[in-house]
Amino acid sequence: MNINLSAVIIDAAELEPESAFWHRLLGGSITKTATHHFLRIDGFPTFVIQLAPGHVPPKWPEGDSQQMHVDLTTDALADADRLALEAGARRLRPTDDVDPESQKGGRVYATPAGHPFCLRSA
Repeated sequence: MNINLSAVIIDAAELEPESAFWHRLLGGSITKTATHHFLRIDGFPTFVIQLAPGHVPPKWPEGDSQQMHVDLTTDALADADRLALEAGARRLRPTDDVDPESQKGGRVYATPAGHPFCLRSA
């Protein structure tokens, strides 16, 4: 038996800012309905942004659990950091969690809907 990851479902009180964020960061194509935006990217499971009018962002890392998060790797951490921030992310931790010599480590952010994600050196 095989079990495959086909989609990552992300709740958001507003579809457009969250789906625009992931689209800007990862590319791909978006199909939109009134309650779901489907982001399809080669090599990734489908990202589905699901309308959840009562969605309350987690208060992680200072409070409640983060619920889930996405880890992304990159070979250009400074460029990916800049793109994430321009796309609407906010940092949850400072940038000093990356070793300046090796550029190894990661950075922790939240999406516009407040979902944590990490950018890590490949």
